[in-house]
Amino acid sequence: MSIAMQERPLVFGEILFDNFPDGARVLGGAPFNVAWHLQGFGLAPLFLSRIGQDAPGAEVQALMSAWHMDLSGIQIDDQHPTGQVQVSLHEGQPEYAIMPDQAYDFIDGPTVLSASGAVRPALLYHGTLALRHPVSRAAWAQLCTAVAAPRCVDINLRAPWWESGLIQDVLHGAAWAKLNDEELLALSGDKPVPLQQAARALRCRYRLPLLIVTCGAAGAMLLTDECFLEETPLAVSGVIDTVGAGDAFSAVALLGMMRAWSLQDTLQRALEFAARICTIRGATVQDLALYHDCLVSWGEEKIAD
Repeated sequence: MSIAMQERPLVFGEILFDNFPDGARVLGGAPFNVAWHLQGFGLAPLFLSRIGQDAPGAEVQALMSAWHMDLSGIQIDDQHPTGQVQVSLHEGQPEYAIMPDQAYDFIDGPTVLSASGAVRPALLYHGTLALRHPVSRAAWAQLCTAVAAPRCVDINLRAPWWESGLIQDVLHGAAWAKLNDEELLALSGDKPVPLQQAARALRCRYRLPLLIVTCGAAGAMLLTDECFLEETPLAVSGVIDTVGAGDAFSAVALLGMMRAWSLQDTLQRALEFAARICTIRGATVQDLALYHDCLVSWGEEKIAD
């Protein structure tokens, strides 16, 4: 599925700070993490979200500006705070306490349409957390109607902020969907089924052209009408945490879509980049050398100048 390089990816959803038990604070939110990585790879995404008129919001703008990200899709909210999440780690796996009524819950539809209308979209990527509130969900629906580009969905089942009706809405008409193995089983009902069987059933149920299931240390699987692929990740030493690994995977999967890589290359490279992100604290890194090294190793060094 090739996309012209002059087009830009649209990324819709939450932006927030992940607060760690040791007092560290890292900018994140699944869609923002993806947009950050796409910027690192030189794809100039337009990130569509909302932040508070507060000190964390000012920090967001400063960090995005320093990373040369386009700020035209960022809305400022004087009633609700910039998103915050408390992260706890249990045996290296993150757990999240997500605050309600954050600025990203109140993304304004007409403002989103105005910002997105100024670019030629290559694709629309979004998760599910930012759709928990009716205001942002309405903005998302308007955007989906207005944008004639493939829609890529990352299923993020963050209890208690999801329900089955939402999942049905976001998967209907999607060109590409990704979720992890636990999320897949949660959507498969109470009866235990083999993972591959559950993946095939979900893809069939929603007529998804492409489905990706990430499986943590076991790697990932990719399904289309024509193929079923499985890959195991590279061994990584010095793992710090797995926060944002799935978002790193998603970013490279989108990169592969835009560069018309083979599905095998896309899966392998997405796992490789996700593994690298596990060696840093949090989900984002302010080091262009990381992106450059990956691009060179993949023979794509001319993307980002």
